[in-house]
Amino acid sequence: MMPRMIPFVKGHGLGNDYIVINGADLPSPLTPGQVTRICDRNWGVGSDGILLLVPAWAGADFGLRILNPDGSEAEKSGNGLRIFAKYLHDHGHAKRDTFTVDTMGGRVECRCHVKDGRVNVVTVEMGRCTFVAPEIPMNGPEREVVKVPLQVAGETLLVTAVSVGNPHCVIFTDRLDEALVRRLGPQVEHHPAFPNRINVRGQEIGFGCLAYFQISQCRSDIQAKSVYF
Repeated sequence: MMPRMIPFVKGHGLGNDYIVINGADLPSPLTPGQVTRICDRNWGVGSDGILLLVPAWAGADFGLRILNPDGSEAEKSGNGLRIFAKYLHDHGHAKRDTFTVDTMGGRVECRCHVKDGRVNVVTVEMGRCTFVAPEIPMNGPEREVVKVPLQVAGETLLVTAVSVGNPHCVIFTDRLDEALVRRLGPQVEHHPAFPNRINVRGQEIGFGCLAYFQISQCRSDIQAKSVYF
């Protein structure tokens, strides 16, 4: 008997690449091991994760589960949502250019900007950002986590934590040291202060250039990007 083929689409947004699968096409739920195998860039399709179309559970038009390469689940991804929105529009699931999506990080609104019958831009309303510790979540007193000292591997880092449904820990620095980010980033991600783990970003601002290295829950490597003003 031939194994059943599962249709998928792969897309990218700003360097984040995701596989999109309709949950209705799966014969059974994906296991963490299967997710890891599919996302493996040597032995699988290769991606930063899987975007799984599921029925909405909180009143939105569609439901989305975001599966990380290690099999865990992410709350939100801005790039992932834009890929997902284009998929919904291009494959006839979305009948309107603007629609809502339930995620584990809350409901979002997506808008597909169509030109000559083709989606060339997608914008996503990610929701309200918060710096309040319990809403990130971050252990400790209820306060805004802005330039708060965090002890990591014998060093004191000043961190700012923010969430728009997906938590980020930002470490501002006068000079980015990639080796330092590689060494401390994973320890910050798994720090006991962050019970659900956290995306980590080292950020340097200077000479009109905003640069960062990021260690993310949805990636196993470091992203490096620059935005020039």
